[in-house]
Amino acid sequence: MATIAALFSEIADIYRASKKKRDINRFTEYIARPPASVVVYFLRNTPITPNQVTFLSAVVAAASAAMLVLLPGHFWLVMAALVYEFSFVLDCADGQLARLRKIASPAGHLLDFLMDELKAMFIFAAVAVRLWQQNLDDRLLLVGIAGLFCLAAGLSLTSFLRRPELGAKQATEDGQPAEVGGRRGPIGLVLTALEMASRFVVHYPQYIWICAAFDRIDIYFWAYAGVNALYLAKCLATVLLRLGRFAPPGREDHS
Repeated sequence: MATIAALFSEIADIYRASKKKRDINRFTEYIARPPASVVVYFLRNTPITPNQVTFLSAVVAAASAAMLVLLPGHFWLVMAALVYEFSFVLDCADGQLARLRKIASPAGHLLDFLMDELKAMFIFAAVAVRLWQQNLDDRLLLVGIAGLFCLAAGLSLTSFLRRPELGAKQATEDGQPAEVGGRRGPIGLVLTALEMASRFVVHYPQYIWICAAFDRIDIYFWAYAGVNALYLAKCLATVLLRLGRFAPPGREDHS
């Protein structure tokens, strides 16, 4: 019993020592990071690197996508969602392992961001195919293609808008982009609330297992596609407002 207590105490210490000062959402902080600390406990003295854990999380997400496409039925839908959630645990473990070893780096943060977006593409595409298989409605495939385009284009525009040449704010200590919020007034509060709700839909979609449990994965599909379309429109409008305005000759922003 004492050994088990000591084990849990050490895992708890790893959780406290390796978590971010401010996590991006409650799901990550209280649901994904505790089991991730168990993973870190077993990896801490091995030659396995945080980047390798990042790649493994993408492989697990790809396995979940394959399950969605190849294994019909409600049971396998739930199993695929749980496998996908486990990829989030590994996604937390990579950063926690890096912080525990004090080797976190900008390159590691960028790799993590890239793998997160690839995982999102895997799952959204797989859900589109699964819904098409169930309904035989070609419009679902068209929405899936459009949603993937919005997701990929949004990724490119996000990377573009985070460039310091465009005046992007410096990332947080945890390697995250400038934090949401900081707006004032009624309109600012509404915009912040909408932004937070949108992040809930697209970032670590912790609700996907709920949609799977109730056999309503279509809710995730339409919500994810819609938010990514709105995000793409927002990014395009930002780029146009910054770089598409008329200017006197010799003063335009041009490479």
